[in-house]
Amino acid sequence: MENKKTGTKRVGYIYDPIYLKHDTGLGHPESAARLEAIEKAISGMKKSLICLSPIVASDMILRQVHPQTHIDQIRDVCQSSGAIDPDTVCSQDSYWAAAMAVGAGVVAIDRIVAGDLDRAFCAVRPPGHHATPTKAMGFCLFNNVAVTAHYAQLLGYKKVMIVDFDVHHGNGTQDAFWRDETVFYFGSHQAFAYPGTGAESEIGEGRGKGYIANHPVMPDSGDKELLEIYEKELPKAFHFFKPDILLVSAGYDLHESDPLASLKVTTEGIRQIVRNILDQADIPAIFFLEGGYAVDALGQNVKVTLQEMLK
Repeated sequence: MENKKTGTKRVGYIYDPIYLKHDTGLGHPESAARLEAIEKAISGMKKSLICLSPIVASDMILRQVHPQTHIDQIRDVCQSSGAIDPDTVCSQDSYWAAAMAVGAGVVAIDRIVAGDLDRAFCAVRPPGHHATPTKAMGFCLFNNVAVTAHYAQLLGYKKVMIVDFDVHHGNGTQDAFWRDETVFYFGSHQAFAYPGTGAESEIGEGRGKGYIANHPVMPDSGDKELLEIYEKELPKAFHFFKPDILLVSAGYDLHESDPLASLKVTTEGIRQIVRNILDQADIPAIFFLEGGYAVDALGQNVKVTLQEMLK
């Protein structure tokens, strides 16, 4: 699973200017400036990446996670440039941006199945991991990673591992797979932060019991505390579950400079977290941009992520 000429992995970078048109309003932290900073930071790397465009995810694909009533609500709110809640703001282009954020995952899966890619990074917005099957929240309209997990299974992947290192708990992704033993959700996040979920005792129910692993850390935790999770606990989850594809909710708001949280992880710490995730198994891996609101740091943190993905 690598480029035989260079010895590097074949990494797709999936992006579209439609993501810049999701207008959240003046002063909102989840702004187009985030992707502009990423594009600037990785511009010199693009010759090493396979640059791809997303598609618009159809209602049929979105319904793998979200009922039609939710899809219609998002469409209606976006048409009126309204807001789901004070944090989750929409503009007329937001529906298309959100449907193409999901569509980035669809393209990544299709190209991996076709044998064109080993890994992919989806530089998308709006983010997704707070969106539950029936509720948009926390800047998120559709759950990009959850829909992609189901789409991967439609194309033959049996066991999907989702790793979420965003500083905020991925409550929507957890909800989507609460009773599902075919998807393992492994997350680390700042304790007592938004949205207030993600206790260690939350491990799933029914057939899904034991397939959710939450690792909250205290405010002001840094590289040492987070790397302990990814060096000691993540290998146990991989050994137990033995996934055949890996999806990552890559939230860079765990960085020490982020204005919306209180962890102290450095850029080098993020590099090591990514390296630990990728080293668990030689399987396809797709990363989705989630949080990260210090824009200059965000660009550098995505850059080091892509550098590790190429190895």
